[in-house]
Amino acid sequence: MGNIAETKSDMISNMTPELQLGGFVFATFPDGKDQGDLIQQAISVFKESEGISLILPVDVAKGAGISVEDEMCCITLNVYSSLQGVGLTAAVSNALGEVGIPCNMVAAYHHDHVFVPAEMSEQAMQVLVSLQNEEQQ
Repeated sequence: MGNIAETKSDMISNMTPELQLGGFVFATFPDGKDQGDLIQQAISVFKESEGISLILPVDVAKGAGISVEDEMCCITLNVYSSLQGVGLTAAVSNALGEVGIPCNMVAAYHHDHVFVPAEMSEQAMQVLVSLQNEEQQ
C-alpha cells in the first residue's frame, strides 16, 4: 500500500478520482429472505435492521429480475487515506451537492467510493477533478 494521506488537504489533493466501468444498482432484501448467490456477486453488502442491502452490477440485477430504475456509476477515490481521516467525504459530497449531483459514499478499507446517477457521472468526474486541482494549487 502507498503512503497514507493524513490531512484533509493531502487527501483531497491526492484523491485521483477514477470512473469505474459499468453501472450499479442498490437493492434490499428483508432479513431472512434468500438472496441466492447475489451476495457473492455484490460489490458491497451491508446488514441493516430492515434487511440486507446489496450494491450489484446492473447486469446481475437485471438477471435476477431486480428493478434498475436508478442506475449508478462508481467513482473510486484512489487515495490511501487513514480510516481516522477527517474531511474527505464531506468535501466530496459538498462539491457534488453544490452543483446538484446526489451521491452515496461507500468507505472501504483501501478507498472511498462515490456512487452518482449514471447520467451525471461525467459531470461528477469534472467536479471532483476540479476539486483535486484546486487543492493542489
